[in-house]
Amino acid sequence: MARGEQRNSAVIGGLGHLGRASLGLFTLIGGTTRLTGLVGRWYWRSSAGSGIRLGWPAVVAQIVRVGVRSTAIVLLVSSCIGLILAISMYPPLAELGQANKIANIVGIAVFREMGPIISAVVLTGYAGASIAAEIGTMVVGEEIEALEAHALDPVRFLVLPRLTATAISLVLLTILADVAAVACSCAVSVGFFDISLNVYIDNTLAQLSATDFFTGLLKAATFGIMLGAIACYNGLKVSGGAAGVGKATTDTVVQTIVAVIISDLIYGAVFLQLGWT
Repeated sequence: MARGEQRNSAVIGGLGHLGRASLGLFTLIGGTTRLTGLVGRWYWRSSAGSGIRLGWPAVVAQIVRVGVRSTAIVLLVSSCIGLILAISMYPPLAELGQANKIANIVGIAVFREMGPIISAVVLTGYAGASIAAEIGTMVVGEEIEALEAHALDPVRFLVLPRLTATAISLVLLTILADVAAVACSCAVSVGFFDISLNVYIDNTLAQLSATDFFTGLLKAATFGIMLGAIACYNGLKVSGGAAGVGKATTDTVVQTIVAVIISDLIYGAVFLQLGWT
């Protein structure tokens, strides 16, 4: 009887954890969607001739803070990825007499997948946690309430510049990551694997199309919007003082990386159905 009660208790506990996880997931999706919608509404109101200015100097300042300062890390990581791909693929391709196809594989892998994902993961660790901690600290310090007391919308003055900056920065960083990864792969292929530079360039250009480039940038823009929305959402719902700020930063990194991977999978399936792969 005791064992049966233990099993029932374990099942009920498991269902409870599953229910709480599902509720947290739907809350996150609903909260970030609403936050993104509010940002979109401010853009709409500013473009409707209502005299509302969005404060582009604040957006530029955030781009410098989250994007420009992440450039060196993104270039380093993407360069290493380009080298790793070339070094890993050379032995099996060389056995088949197709070593020059490294250019084709690296080009597709980087422009379609690796460039946006690498940039998103690096920016998440570098800027996402910082944004969540910054806004969370403002919540704990009652600065958000002070803004509202002065009839200033926190979404307009805090969320909009950061979400816009993460989206723009991630698109630009993805371009840099693509170039760095392909350039490093080309360098090691030409320098150590005796592949002609002209052959490498010709194979890359023959394999890639404008669709590969722009689908990667579409993913990057989506990842950037998700990153900014998740970071701001977790920052705004901070409670419990310093411990709450720490939890918000951790949640931001974990949730954003999972969201990026899942959305990349969805994009892959959609592009496959559309024949864009």
